Amino acid sequence: MTTVTVLHPGAMGVAVAAELVLGGHEVLWAPNDRGEHTARRATEAGATPCDSLAEALSRSAVVLSVCPPQAAEDVATVVAAHAFAGVYVDVNAISPQRVRRITDEIRPGPAVVDGAVFGPPPGEGRTARLYLAGPGPAVDRVALLFTGSALNVCRVGDTPGSASALKMAFAGYQKAARTLAGIAHALADAHGVGDELTAEAEIMISAILSDPEYVPSVAARAWRWAPEMAEVADTLRGADLPPDMAEATARVLAFWEQDKGRDDLPVADVLAQLRSGRST
Repeated sequence: MTTVTVLHPGAMGVAVAAELVLGGHEVLWAPNDRGEHTARRATEAGATPCDSLAEALSRSAVVLSVCPPQAAEDVATVVAAHAFAGVYVDVNAISPQRVRRITDEIRPGPAVVDGAVFGPPPGEGRTARLYLAGPGPAVDRVALLFTGSALNVCRVGDTPGSASALKMAFAGYQKAARTLAGIAHALADAHGVGDELTAEAEIMISAILSDPEYVPSVAARAWRWAPEMAEVADTLRGADLPPDMAEATARVLAFWEQDKGRDDLPVADVLAQLRSGRST
């Protein structure tokens, strides 16, 4: 049995805590300044409240930070102030840069493991993936906590930030795609063509993210897609809808304007152009 502090048992945190409890581990949490709803969820998950964070940390070998991304550094700072010396796992949707700042903030005490959860909160028939990056022994210790659980561990290297980079890449697409869908439906609805948009969407290719070989064909068409996105932005403004994402898409497409008609370019070359820091 390993004693783990979970900060804090929100929707995802409490699901992770429940998996740890089911695996025979002791889960602690600090109820200071937390609401009744959080307390009820923690109790239902089998987590044990402590009188203070200091007590929880003194008893724990591992700390899991599962909080809103904007609070990740504050949580790490509080833990660092208590001289915790175990394994600190940041399981938040944050950038690799923030992970590195947290690593610098919390050392030299604990080993820092970068974590990222993919999928819904685990449990009740649902499974999720926990990607981990960091020092091998620390990652091994965290991985053992979830042996046989609904949270399947995947390793992505020894460098903290790698797991978060994967999360940012996936979440950037996933969240932006759903937001764009909302804008598209709002625009179609404003012009009375919502049903037709839905019908067209049903026959379109939807597995774009799983097929990077498709990207060169996007670059090859950027020269005409960028002006089209400018027209989309103008149409959105005319419907009193935010044009920002269309305008941003046009700016990104400008990085590929020199690739007109060159859909045979290697994927690596096309992706590298987005990292060049300049557009034509």
